[in-house]
Amino acid sequence: MILNFKKLVYSAIPVIGMSLFASCQTSTSQDQSQAVAAEDGVETITILQTADIHGQLLPHNEFFIEDGKFSFKERGGVAHIQTIFKQVKTENPGGTVIVDGGDLIQGSAAAALSEGEVFGPVINAMDYDFLIPGNWEVIFGSQKMRSVLASYNKPVICANIYDEASTQMLYKPYLIKEVKGVKLGFISYNDPEVPVRQNPSFSKGLIFKGLEENLEPLIKELKEEKGVDILFLVTHLGISKQIYLADQPEIEGVDFILGNDTHERVRKPIQRKYAQVVEPGAFASFVGRLDLDVKDGKIVDQRYELIDVDPAKYPADPIVQKVVDEQMAPYKERMDKVLGHTTTPLYRYLVVENPMDNMITDAVRWKTGVDVAISNGFRFSTPIVPDASGKAAITYSDIWNMLPVNENVKTGKATGKQIQEWMEKELHNVFAEKPLERFGGWVIRFSGMEMTFNANAPKGQRVQSIKIGGQPLDPSRVYTMAACLRRGEPEHMLCRMPNAQDPQVLDYTIHDVMEEYLKVHGTISPKTDGRAVALDLPAPVLSQLPNVDYVFR
Repeated sequence: MILNFKKLVYSAIPVIGMSLFASCQTSTSQDQSQAVAAEDGVETITILQTADIHGQLLPHNEFFIEDGKFSFKERGGVAHIQTIFKQVKTENPGGTVIVDGGDLIQGSAAAALSEGEVFGPVINAMDYDFLIPGNWEVIFGSQKMRSVLASYNKPVICANIYDEASTQMLYKPYLIKEVKGVKLGFISYNDPEVPVRQNPSFSKGLIFKGLEENLEPLIKELKEEKGVDILFLVTHLGISKQIYLADQPEIEGVDFILGNDTHERVRKPIQRKYAQVVEPGAFASFVGRLDLDVKDGKIVDQRYELIDVDPAKYPADPIVQKVVDEQMAPYKERMDKVLGHTTTPLYRYLVVENPMDNMITDAVRWKTGVDVAISNGFRFSTPIVPDASGKAAITYSDIWNMLPVNENVKTGKATGKQIQEWMEKELHNVFAEKPLERFGGWVIRFSGMEMTFNANAPKGQRVQSIKIGGQPLDPSRVYTMAACLRRGEPEHMLCRMPNAQDPQVLDYTIHDVMEEYLKVHGTISPKTDGRAVALDLPAPVLSQLPNVDYVFR
């Protein structure tokens, strides 16, 4: 069966020709849509979607591309999102459904210091109809995940997470909601690779199964037995796998995949063979809005918008803001502690190299004295941007944003041959032609090493050159390396690299390193400096889908 996400039996996504990602034939004319809506028997259904909030409860700097240049604007804040929810529900009373697609309770200081508990009262106060767990919901352990998600007092759905002890499904696999006489169905899936993508210890006690276990029977149940008119998959799988899924005949009957995980800002639904795919950005900076005009249970017109959560345009809902302030109050003094300053913007978003991770890996190499310091290709963290003074404070809260897992630093040794083979594997995880071979995250980050590669080359042939300490990689030489511990992995693993020699877990954490580095250096100015270069992609690389009709902006 080609939906087996574990056995990887599939075909590749075609990536040539803009026609493959054609417009969804959504109506762009207000007069047209009003005319359709005015017809007898036509009802408008609105779906609002947030995703990958990553613990960001307050407005923050957000990254944009305008006229080919980077820019930063204030966006986000869940109280401002609630204002959008209320406005849209007023526009379409009784016709609006609101969903969050996971990775909510991880990624900020308030999230980490409370182990996710700040989110129960906040979600209680918001107008979500249901939520799904993302790959990071397990960060504080499976029992904490269960208690935090239960504290929402909202439906949580997921069709592929099971309790290991009882072998029972942890949540209901789907939700059916009748809106204006239209029966809507929502089936949800988390990433089956959670125990690999995250520290294995996080998900202990849970089993994550592949979609092939029950997707077809659930679609049949909802469409044929339950009489669902419009069917959605709400998936936390990443844009590549979600597009792949939309091309498979096993999902015939699904209308939309409400995608999550990769933080892509899809502004026009991506039309595939059997379903359309959307994904609404991250960090509470955006809300996806899908309006469907439905007659006799069939979609006759549609419109889609990615709403910027601009605090100036959408004032904070006072009830939600009060809850947020109350929940964050116990941690505020600690979060606001200034550790250092930067004169250059610190951000992620770039697939190949970014200044934030250059700072982190430089700090680890400075502290440990190793040849190469490495860090995961994390997607999350809001930008830190200098103000009119030319500086921006780096706070304790910022350290949690960029490094939400405060593990001990781990060192080891590897030959040049090992390093090159590992980098080939990591590059394949990011740029594999076959979408089911792609793995969560961007290119691994490093300091002390320079690498050029061809992203579109065959597996095992991407690396074109590697230098360590300014010298060409020597395959037989043994190099020292440092990374963060990933609890639950074998001792010989170093940031997913197997068979490291002489592994040692040090007595300080990655946060200790950052605090000491900033204390000593005071004001820093990290930049991208070409330590990783994709020779066959235009810089900067902003998406893992560089050859399709989709542009991150």
